Amino acid sequence: MQGEENLNTPKQSLSEILALTVKTGIIKSNLITMFAGLTLALYTYQYSLLDKVPEIIFALIGSILIMGAAGAFNNLYDRDIDSIMERTKNRPTVTGDIKPKTVLWLAIFMSIAGIVTLALATPLAAFLGFLGLFFYVVPYTMWSKRRTIYNTEIGSISGAMPPLIGWAAIYPDITHPAILGLFVIAVIWQMPHFYAIAIRKHADYKAANVPMLPVVKGVRRTYIQTNIYLVLLIATSFLLGSLSLGLMLVSLLLGILWLALSVYGYKKMDSEKWAKALFIFSLFHMTILFSTVIIYSLIGIIFKL
Repeated sequence: MQGEENLNTPKQSLSEILALTVKTGIIKSNLITMFAGLTLALYTYQYSLLDKVPEIIFALIGSILIMGAAGAFNNLYDRDIDSIMERTKNRPTVTGDIKPKTVLWLAIFMSIAGIVTLALATPLAAFLGFLGLFFYVVPYTMWSKRRTIYNTEIGSISGAMPPLIGWAAIYPDITHPAILGLFVIAVIWQMPHFYAIAIRKHADYKAANVPMLPVVKGVRRTYIQTNIYLVLLIATSFLLGSLSLGLMLVSLLLGILWLALSVYGYKKMDSEKWAKALFIFSLFHMTILFSTVIIYSLIGIIFKL
């Protein structure tokens, strides 16, 4: 069966195989949130970029390695359900373009190298990197993804680690309300985002027997739960007020617009269009908010020099 699939699948280059195996697209998006935490720490504790060049480099390399390892472990473990789902059936781990043993050793090497590299920044950054990797691989990939509708909530912990890692690489204390706000926002953001994906890919998840909320409980329940999380997202914005009124207002505005789109769109659109609109806005929300944090922090650093 696998050999027949390979005959019908266009041959991929080595770079494409590796990119799909470690999920470089996810790495790139998560690096934005990591740099938001990192630059926010620089600004908060009045460091210049030159003060922390080694830590910045270690945070970048270590984060890339940890995220890549998480993607590789996930692809390795999920080969059975990935082969069923349309959007994942051409992953190298499914088609056989890369051997499972190779993926396993790649993931192990990247995990160790990533944790060691983050430790060169601070031990706390390394611990958070390990924690994010562990949560993604064990509680999410190996347990909850196939067993409970709360798999997204459990997986959101690892997805929200990058801002904490970035902050901890600069300053080993993550109790400041601003970074806790970014972390909680990153956690909550994932539920409306992935619910929208699950509605759009309903047939895939149903065929693979993955208990995503819309598959098990339906669109109406997903709509209600989405709005609950969006209200929580709006409330969490006030944590950013401890550092910047401007950042708080940007976060509030984006959250309110997202909630308004959800309520209006649900009434005016079919479920597919509603989910697509929410998915697109979720990307705008994350990109605009965390990019604003980065720009705000960098401008603040420059003017404090």
